[in-house]
Amino acid sequence: MADNALGGFLRARREATAPSEAGFPDGPRRRTPGLRRSELAELAGISVEYLTRLERGRDRHPSGQVLGALADALGLTPDERVHLYRLVKVGSGAACRQAAARPELRPTVRALLDRLEPTPALIMDAGDDLLAWTDGFRLLAEPTGLLDGDRPNLARFVFEHPRARTVFPDWERLADERAAALRAAADLGDEMAAALADELSITVGNEFGRRYTAAAALPAWTGVQRWTHPEAGTLSLAYESLLLPGTDEEQRLVAYLPADEAAADALDKTLYSRLTH
Repeated sequence: MADNALGGFLRARREATAPSEAGFPDGPRRRTPGLRRSELAELAGISVEYLTRLERGRDRHPSGQVLGALADALGLTPDERVHLYRLVKVGSGAACRQAAARPELRPTVRALLDRLEPTPALIMDAGDDLLAWTDGFRLLAEPTGLLDGDRPNLARFVFEHPRARTVFPDWERLADERAAALRAAADLGDEMAAALADELSITVGNEFGRRYTAAAALPAWTGVQRWTHPEAGTLSLAYESLLLPGTDEEQRLVAYLPADEAAADALDKTLYSRLTH
């Protein structure tokens, strides 16, 4: 079991899942507890042969999409999904590798952010990590929970944070865009974006996986995004994205401007005023 922790976990969860929980009839002729391999394979959309290889440890490098489908089929809890993801990392040796350090921003880029105050603006990388931001953006995003943690990430917030659907009224569209952005970055060889996509495929499951698989267009570099702020209410914000040249890894500047008079008035009264006192 210790040498095949992933396969052992999948088999244990399969045998602990009552057929009725997965929509199959219970019957006296079942010779094994829980779901049959054929039933789980059908639910997850994979072959019985492949599931057998996973359970027996003959394949220890399944894709995030496959594991996400298995997690959905087994009805894993959020904690169990995280455990499944960690088992994959341990099995691949990735758990021993530390996360890549944040790239250093040029002093002129930081100076540019200072000049943009009080405009909500930030620097992002191709994997949706938020690298730096203005105080205006901090006042917009901090109350929503987006800046929580040591390494804020927009895609992870959109798909995993319990308040994301409230913060972004157009969540469905934003979720499609963030999955497409990760797909584009991963397809171009960005290892951090690919790793995050695998993680979300497991921890989130089909809600992310189907969007990632179906991504066929790049997210727009400009548009209007609606945010719901605890004090300012729902804001319509126009955004512009500018690619920063001269960096080893893709970095872009994103700036938000009020898209209508209501948003401009709300920003002036509830956010910008705090930066002038």
